[in-house]
Amino acid sequence: MAPSLSSARARGASARAYRASARHNRRSLTPRASESSSPTTSAPAAESADPEVGTLYECTLEKPLGIRWGRGNDGRAYIKELSAAVGNTDPNMKVGDRVVRCSASFGEDIWDAENYGQVVYAIKTRSGGIYLQLEKRGGDVTIFEFDEVDDVTRMQRAERGGGNVGSGTREVQRRNYDIAQERAQKRVELFEEALKDYQAGELEKALITWEEVLGLEPPNYIGDNMSRCTDVFRITQFNIACVYSRMNNMDASFEALEEALRVGFEDFKMVRSDPALENLRIDDRFKPLIDKYDEPLFNENVLKGFKNLFGGGN
Repeated sequence: MAPSLSSARARGASARAYRASARHNRRSLTPRASESSSPTTSAPAAESADPEVGTLYECTLEKPLGIRWGRGNDGRAYIKELSAAVGNTDPNMKVGDRVVRCSASFGEDIWDAENYGQVVYAIKTRSGGIYLQLEKRGGDVTIFEFDEVDDVTRMQRAERGGGNVGSGTREVQRRNYDIAQERAQKRVELFEEALKDYQAGELEKALITWEEVLGLEPPNYIGDNMSRCTDVFRITQFNIACVYSRMNNMDASFEALEEALRVGFEDFKMVRSDPALENLRIDDRFKPLIDKYDEPLFNENVLKGFKNLFGGGN
């Protein structure tokens, strides 16, 4: 079912407002990962005494995965968190390891892991075992910083350790502000690019790009419970739920919708009426989910109580 014009306008409204605020002190945007690097190159891991750094290893895991993926500053997918209590992992895995290749979303094909959005999309949409080839990085997590560690950053860290605020600290603060502005603008541009693909029926392209938007969420916003996140993040999660619903991938759609509601998406009228979620609303899981976050106007339990009180419960 094609998206309604009103729904599309609502999806893009907050992004336009966000874009307007990002224009202040805006610098030129950084290149997209697909444009700035080839599939065979990646950011080198920091120097390490571990002789296995740079070596590749393989594993095949069944869902659920106990892995949280993160977007590196080179645009690629890396392991950000591991939890055997949440799902399946591999003993070789360490936080900071890079995904080199992964199973395609369907079939027996193996994809080169060119960017974060592609990897997350493939994992979410795949049924059955997920093949992963990863590069050991010795626990190096500097890839998640705004930029690669350079002499200025090292100077700032030394100053901070000594209790001083010098030129290195001020330079890092200025640079981080500039990069944050660039990333904010880039996120909005990617959001609107995905929205155009969605409206044109290019659902797979829209999903991959919206996953990139999620991966660019500012790190200072992301906490354990996502208590602080941007409006772009909330709207993007909702849009991803809509796409998966249109693709009849109900499990992925419910996962995305619950995440959107959990982080504060509050347009419950759209959740209950958007044509893109029609498949979701006829699923038995929909009502308990929406009622969990938005108390229904008509409370069935209260009505039953009144019926019992006046002898009408039989």
